[in-house]
Amino acid sequence: MLAFVIRISDYVIPQFVIMQEIIHLDRYEFIPPVESDWWGTFFRWRLKRFLKSTYKVHAFDLRNVETLRKCIDDGYSILLAPNHARLADPLVIGMLGWKANTHLFSMASWHLFKTGWYHRMMLQRMGAFSVYREGNDRQSVNCAIDILVAGRRPLIIFPEGAVSRHCDLLMDLMEGPGFIARQASKRRLKDGKKPVVILPVTIRYCFDGDPYKAIEKDIEVFEQRFSWQPQTQLSMPRRLRKVAEAVLAVKELEYTGTVRAGHAYDRADTLAMEMLVKLEEKWKIKDRSGAAVPRVKNLRSTIIPAMVEGNLSEAEMNDRWRDLSACYYAQQMAHYPRNYIVDDPNIPERVLETIERLEEDFTDRSTYHGPLTATAVVGEPIEVPPERDRAAERDPVMAEVARQLQSTLDELSAARPRV
Repeated sequence: MLAFVIRISDYVIPQFVIMQEIIHLDRYEFIPPVESDWWGTFFRWRLKRFLKSTYKVHAFDLRNVETLRKCIDDGYSILLAPNHARLADPLVIGMLGWKANTHLFSMASWHLFKTGWYHRMMLQRMGAFSVYREGNDRQSVNCAIDILVAGRRPLIIFPEGAVSRHCDLLMDLMEGPGFIARQASKRRLKDGKKPVVILPVTIRYCFDGDPYKAIEKDIEVFEQRFSWQPQTQLSMPRRLRKVAEAVLAVKELEYTGTVRAGHAYDRADTLAMEMLVKLEEKWKIKDRSGAAVPRVKNLRSTIIPAMVEGNLSEAEMNDRWRDLSACYYAQQMAHYPRNYIVDDPNIPERVLETIERLEEDFTDRSTYHGPLTATAVVGEPIEVPPERDRAAERDPVMAEVARQLQSTLDELSAARPRV
């Protein structure tokens, strides 16, 4: 792949991948929300147009909005916990809030505020505040707790912690939202108020059309990049799988020096875990438990601070950038669901998600396909107690959030027509 050059802070860093520009070497500064109904209403009118032009979301199916409205009217403080399959998700939740006649607060990754003054201004005035994913951000956690204690608006936190790029399968949930909700419930109950309730919100996108026709140009571009003849002798599902296997082979060559044999999903899992273990050993990470997202967070929290200080040599900086790129790819590869296309190659959204993910992993850019209809289903309220059941292996509140989200995803997926 071609090398890119990006400027971050005072450095010009040679990179093989920009990693979606999620890493910044400026010193972190907490960015609070601006609570303004006027600005919130002003930017609401841009949501539909932005979703359509940028993310190809043309229509909305917002269900059980009355559940959200009733929780507000009954005096509960509300934490909205959606799944996170696409970058459009926060704006879809914004449409849900619009229909429920409520403004929202949202915890958002700090890098989203670093894309220009207008974007930062817009995010703040729509109720977003920053969270630093490369460290322990106590200010952000305290802000979230204070918002829930006050209970003036629902708060959005995406408990998967990253964009999954697969709308039918939930990733492991982080336990942070449960902790935040319990702390707020404890304070509210002490003040004689009703506790926090978590409302799972299941988001799924539907593409009504022939997905293989929609991605044909994307497949052709990949084949040209690989200097292949157009693989028109193969079916489109087979061409897609062949491209996916080629992208995996490129990554195996990059990180191991060889292309391995075996099932593609086994190879991807093995490569991702080997990369994480190798990095954890290099950076002496003791906690190696959990899924890819928290493990990558631990690595980035260790690698980045010295880069921010700015006292490293060019060779040391480049070495750390290579490791951050490896972290990024390990997390990406760990998120390819096993047999996602093989088990059911005719669910349109799975086809689109797979090619978009391959483009993102290979070029660090992704083409959005549409038109899409965004379905958002508000789940049953989960009342959050002030204390966690320590006898339970998993946080019972977050386990129930996961159960509701996956159950609704299964129902929505089963209802989709096949191509």
